[in-house]
Amino acid sequence: MENDSNKTVLKKAVVWKELYFYRKSDTVYQLTVEFCKRFLPHYGDRTVDQMVQAARSGKQNIVEGSEDGQTSSQMEIHLLNVARSSLQELRSDYQDYLNTHHLETWAAHSNRQKRLREFCHSHNDYEAYAPFVGKMNDEEMANMLLTLCHQTDKMMCAYIKKLEHRFVTEGGIKERMYAVRTGYRQQQENHLRTLEAENQQLKAENAALRRELAEMRARLGLGEPRMT
Repeated sequence: MENDSNKTVLKKAVVWKELYFYRKSDTVYQLTVEFCKRFLPHYGDRTVDQMVQAARSGKQNIVEGSEDGQTSSQMEIHLLNVARSSLQELRSDYQDYLNTHHLETWAAHSNRQKRLREFCHSHNDYEAYAPFVGKMNDEEMANMLLTLCHQTDKMMCAYIKKLEHRFVTEGGIKERMYAVRTGYRQQQENHLRTLEAENQQLKAENAALRRELAEMRARLGLGEPRMT
């Protein structure tokens, strides 16, 4: 069986809506909008724009990276790393909020952080968080978003590592185009060799039939057949 890299140039499209880390990033964006509405000034505070834009950049660069990945593995990896940088910036904003408002960053070993981590790990979509977001205070929401950002980043790191390995082993679009062209030429050469072998075999069979016919005519005392 031929390798798929010899058949296609474009990679199989990634359904970005199904990626767990995209779904988490979309949840981070929607929760960030809610957080800013509830706990930050509506006017005169640039932090609101920075946080919302960082959250939006995180999810949008995942979309663009997945779309561009069909033709450019390098661009896909680059945009996913841009998404990671945006989410890391957002994490810093949430940490700053906790610090400047003298709120607690929940310790990793604490029971409430363990429960929060487990919930965030098993729930990717905003719908799972929506029912109780309005009941949470700013400390609870900030710690939840820190956890979601961290989990999203960890998932993206694993995904990018897979993409880098695939790029090293399969190459980018130029390498795939070369493989397709080389595979096509090889198929044509193999086909020509097969036809040549069949032609030689037919010639040999025709010559054998001619000899057999000549021997039969000789045994019957017949002359050579007249050419018409």
